[in-house]
Parts: sequence; C-alpha cells; structure tokens
Amino acid sequence: MSDAADRDVFLPVGAQPSIDALCEQAERAEELGYDRVWLPETWGRDAVTVLTSIAHRTDEIGIGTSIVPIYSRSPALLGQTAATLQEVSDGRFRLGLGPSGPIVVENWHGVDYGNPLRRTRETVEIVKEVLTGEEVDYDGDYFDLSGFRLRCEPPEPAPAVDAAGMGPKSVELAGRFADGWHALMLTREGIRERLDDLQRGAALADRDPDDVRVTLSLTCAALDDGERARESVRQHLAFYVGGMGTFYRDSLARIGHEDTAETIYEHWQTGDREAAMAAVDDELLDAIAVAGTPEEARERFGRFAAIDGVDRVSVSFPRDATLDEIEATTAALAP
Repeated sequence: MSDAADRDVFLPVGAQPSIDALCEQAERAEELGYDRVWLPETWGRDAVTVLTSIAHRTDEIGIGTSIVPIYSRSPALLGQTAATLQEVSDGRFRLGLGPSGPIVVENWHGVDYGNPLRRTRETVEIVKEVLTGEEVDYDGDYFDLSGFRLRCEPPEPAPAVDAAGMGPKSVELAGRFADGWHALMLTREGIRERLDDLQRGAALADRDPDDVRVTLSLTCAALDDGERARESVRQHLAFYVGGMGTFYRDSLARIGHEDTAETIYEHWQTGDREAAMAAVDDELLDAIAVAGTPEEARERFGRFAAIDGVDRVSVSFPRDATLDEIEATTAALAP
C-alpha cells in the first residue's frame, strides 16, 4: 500500500451503444496514462467477451473484472477464465470477484444466496489452486472438487485474485485470502475504518498487509457544467442506496449516515426519486464521490488519492453519464 494512489478507469456498463465504444474508452484511457481498466459484470454484455476485445485493442494498460459475481460461474470456470484472459492480454489481467447481492443472485440467476462470505472464500481458494496448474482437490462447505486440472499451461505469472467487500467481515476476508480489496461507496473516514478490517484479516493469515492491493472505485463527474455533474452523481448514489438491496444502505449507516440512508431508501421505494436525490445533501455527496467542474473535481479527487493505504483510485461514472461526459471526466482526471 502506498501514500499516493495510482489511477484506473472503471468502465461503465450502462447505456453503452456497442462493444466498440467500450474498447474506444479503454484505448483513450491507455493514451491518457491510466494504469488499468476495470469492467463489472451486471446485465447486458458479459465482462469476459468485452475484456477479450479490449485486450486485442490495447497494448499496455491492465484489464480486470470489477466485479464478476461468484454465483454465476463455478470456481473452476472462473479459474479457467482468469487463465485465458491472462494469456489473451499477455499478462495484463487481474481477477476481481464478489458475491453481488440477493436481488441479483436470486432474482436474476435463480441461485440461493446462502452464506456469501464462505462462498467467496471457497471461490478465491479454488481459483488460486486452478491457476497453479496442479490438480485441484477441494473439500468445502459449498464446493467439493476432485481431479480438476487445466489442460493448458498455467499462466505465468498467475493473475492476482481480488475480492470486493463493504462490511467489516467481507473486508477482513479480502485481507486474509485475496490479493487485493475492491472498495466502493465509502467516505474517507469509512475507508480508514475498513482498512483496519483489512489489516486484521492479513494478520490472521500472517500476511503483510502491504501485499494486499487496495483499489477504491470512486464515482466521478468532472464537467464544465458543474451542477449537471453534481446532479448526475446525486442520482447515481440515490439509486444504489435506495434501489439496489441492503448492502449500500447498510454501508452508509455504518459510516455515520443511518438516518440519511433510511430517508433515501424510503423515498426511492415509494417512487419519489426527487426526494431521494434531495436527501443526498452536498456534504454527503462530497464525502463519498467527486462531482463538479474539472478544477473542483481534480481537487476533490486528490483528497481520496491521498488516503494512506489506498493504492489505486478507479474513476467510475454515474449511471446516466453520456459518452461525451465519460470522455470529459476521463480526460479531466487523467494522471
């Protein structure tokens, strides 16, 4: 972990007209000096196909999944996928895993959500075993594997395996078993609290916490129209806290904003989107995201990049950002 965070780009999945547009955004990020592009897998285009296309269109920038759900693919398949993307990208791939939430897992994939912490741990352990190229024999609560082995040379080096987490136990798990932790939607004080959890997890595994890479996904909008930037990010935060299950709401409550989280949720659930957005006041907006004119955004971004213990800050975009706004923000916050 370092004192001055590097910069990545978190590619948006919403309202992208084509895979070509996502590839162009990755190419532009490479031109601007960003270190890595991350792509989540939610609905619509799958991350693996898109990242394969990006790997062929770029030369140096790293690629990674942030985050691919652990419930939609088996651990063995995730290991095969990581090995293949590492080969396709000539060693530029990093695998980010996470449990997602019950709304996505149960409603969209038809799988029982069960114990996400235990399932994440087993998935990380199995993926790492697969990537060694050795035969995998694993006896877990969720997975029993016998005799699986890659029918190709294992990647050299093996890609890192990161885990996402918002709560204390999930972050502790990342520190104990994964190569990195993906953080999102946290205030600067909240990040520091979770870094304590990460260090505790590393200590339980007798690991150096400096060996666990911390990547913060930070929602950003840097536009000449500063008010448009702030309203776009405000809507984005209200959507996640109000409409995407309990995890974002619980996370906001844990870091001192319980009343606000409940107000956002209640308004969003009753269909009063404007009231939900209004509940995201300026103080909270600036504590958890970056929004404003390019000059304002650069200054606010720097506060997050300077957090001791955060290795990389990933420039993420609001749900309703247009292609022009994505390009403007990417350019304004370039390294």
